[in-house]
Amino acid sequence: MDLGIRGKVAMVAAGSKGLGRSAALALGAEGCAVSICGRGAEALAATRTELEALGVRSLAMAADISSAEDLARWHQATETALGLVDILVTNTGGPKAATFDHLSDADWAAGVDSTLLNVVRMTRLVLPAMKARKWGRIVHITSLVAKQPYPLLTISSTLRAGLSGLTRTLALETAADGITVNALLPGHVMTDRQHHLAEVKSQAEGITVEEHFRRQAAAIPARRIGEPAEVGAVIAFLCSGPASYLTGQSLLVDGGLVQGTF
Repeated sequence: MDLGIRGKVAMVAAGSKGLGRSAALALGAEGCAVSICGRGAEALAATRTELEALGVRSLAMAADISSAEDLARWHQATETALGLVDILVTNTGGPKAATFDHLSDADWAAGVDSTLLNVVRMTRLVLPAMKARKWGRIVHITSLVAKQPYPLLTISSTLRAGLSGLTRTLALETAADGITVNALLPGHVMTDRQHHLAEVKSQAEGITVEEHFRRQAAAIPARRIGEPAEVGAVIAFLCSGPASYLTGQSLLVDGGLVQGTF
């Protein structure tokens, strides 16, 4: 299927590794010019090399997505190098993993800044130009805990649910401008974050990381843990021309793990 986004300019936050990298490569494979940011120079260079191999224009820039100044600098550099932004994929690191009793005010404040406010800031940067041109795609990578909270992920469960609220309200505001806004809620996918959580959970349960992953896979109807490329493919579709009537959704990509009707 031709997704109809060849030549569009995409910004993918934290796009050098994990789900961000997969989104960047999926959009690049569709012919988008892709701008990524991240904190590791080596990973940024490696992903940009992969983008260049696809024959698309690209930009890779060191930036801390929790910094408003860095986000503004990245956005300006993207417009200068590639043009006005058509597609935004927000992607944030997960906040501190701990139960409620082990979280301080500082932990909550850090989580809000790194998981919610930076999404607001990125969206604010790209929205005016999208509205002016009557076309845009915004996808927030969040987590299944937005719909199925988990005690060890207290901050994430709270803020990801809030991002689903932001997704819906912003979709209502921008649909008439030809802009779609959706959230993608990945389940268990093999990323660095997944390995970190496996270490935390296996230690708490007194089992090995390998046993944790075995039990985790067994609990998923698909009987396996997902691959980042599977998430990237869904993100590319949400950013496509054919998905123009799909907005305001919080879409699970979890192998069937969350079993609620809505």
